[in-house]
Amino acid sequence: MSGNNAPLNHVFYRNQNWRYPKVSHGKGIYLYDENGKAYMDGCSGSAVANIGHGNVEVADFAAEQMKTIAYTHLSRWTVDPIERCAKKIVEWAPEGLNHVYFVSGGSEATETAIKMARQYYVERDGQGASKWKIISKWNSFHGNTLGALSMTGITGRRKMYDPILVNFPKIPQFYHYRNPWHAKTLRETSILAAEALEEEILRQGPENVAAFITEPIVGSAAPGVYPDPIYFEMVREICDRYDMLLIIDEVMSGFGRTGKRFAVEHFNVIPDILTVAKGMSSGYTPIGAAIVNDEIFNTIMINGSGHFVHGHTYGGNPLSCAVADKVLSIIERENWVDNAATQGKYLMQKLQHLNNKPIVGDIRGIGLMIGIEFVSDKKTKKPFEQDDRLQGEIMEACLEEGLVVYPGGGCFIGYKGDHILLAPPINITRHEVDLLVEKLERGIENVLDRLSIGRRQYHEKTHYNDSANRECSDENDDASCPPYVRGNRKKHTSLCQTRRFNRTYPRSRREFEADKRPESVQGSSRSIGRDDC
Repeated sequence: MSGNNAPLNHVFYRNQNWRYPKVSHGKGIYLYDENGKAYMDGCSGSAVANIGHGNVEVADFAAEQMKTIAYTHLSRWTVDPIERCAKKIVEWAPEGLNHVYFVSGGSEATETAIKMARQYYVERDGQGASKWKIISKWNSFHGNTLGALSMTGITGRRKMYDPILVNFPKIPQFYHYRNPWHAKTLRETSILAAEALEEEILRQGPENVAAFITEPIVGSAAPGVYPDPIYFEMVREICDRYDMLLIIDEVMSGFGRTGKRFAVEHFNVIPDILTVAKGMSSGYTPIGAAIVNDEIFNTIMINGSGHFVHGHTYGGNPLSCAVADKVLSIIERENWVDNAATQGKYLMQKLQHLNNKPIVGDIRGIGLMIGIEFVSDKKTKKPFEQDDRLQGEIMEACLEEGLVVYPGGGCFIGYKGDHILLAPPINITRHEVDLLVEKLERGIENVLDRLSIGRRQYHEKTHYNDSANRECSDENDDASCPPYVRGNRKKHTSLCQTRRFNRTYPRSRREFEADKRPESVQGSSRSIGRDDC
């Protein structure tokens, strides 16, 4: 049953269990609600607002472009802003990626890429071409449209729509913290993950596989996870050997977020297709793109039919292209890519002391794309129970401190596991990094306090004992018992003959916390983060 916490209006919100505070405006790295409270945007929305909010230069430029021309259809017209934006993107992109197909967002970009891969082989090999399968990975996210979701490896996102998805094959992620091979080093994990690709190609039959899609640094599915460079060296060679395309999804990591123009630069790899969006316009307009090499473009558009069988209404509109071109020019002028590298390194250093927190399991990332994973047991890496909704608790606590983080889950066996992504605007300052870490630490401490209270109250109520079905006889046991049983051996023994306390924070903790919260926020953190993107 829905918590029905969303505002009562005509908007079909994504999550009726969330209360949706109202933002009045944004400026720099801050959002401000209708009551004037400032929230540091520690995740740039969803790694979108790379240059921050309320940029007057972009707003004025967009207004002037609207007066000139805002919309034309890409199937009929070309316009200067489209051509300028494509030229700018090619200048940013890895060498050899010379052709830009514009769309309106990340899901459209990855869906475009797989259609492009299929048509490439049909144009090259004829209508009987058998290559169509796309190999992707578990613990990956590539979008919410049906083709993109078919490539996504998050069980919770797929389950509702599973009957209508394409069952694309999936392999393990280069997720060292939870690698299935029990590898001891990141390099070993990366080698085994690359070898898993070749094994899956042979299982599916190379004649049936059109492409492999991967993120260079994982975004919402397992934030901040990245491989040793050997991974992409092996993957590029495997794709070439089996005549398949390499698609790299930089929807989240592209355009300066990791301290390079594109994250692939960290790994010295050039894909056949690069998918981009988000930071491309920093949220000032919806836009995305698939950037492709000469081989794909020439096979379809020059030596083939000359017609890519695909398109969207707003793809390549002059307004969005003009704004994206302006945003990228500002990033260049202000040298914010280098700033992302500098402040990202500093942020990672500042975060290291959080490893002392009992629920922080792993901190990883590159540049200003950093993930923190939370566990109930650091030694075993045991995740919290799904009903604990820890990701929601973390987000709620951080909001109370004036910090917005990007919550998520499902990194462990598809539905358990809690994490957050830190991805502040790439123009963040050193002082603002200090503030971010202070707010985050206070938020985590507040959650620890809540967990401690819930666990203690639960223990007093049910008196779970570390040993199952044993009668307590030591006088010291009385010290941990509720007052009403101390000295009463019969009640004491009865309470202690119960199931073993499993050392995870109990589900009933949320009942205790809900009782203490104001009525307006009870249940507000339920389901937060699972459906975020």
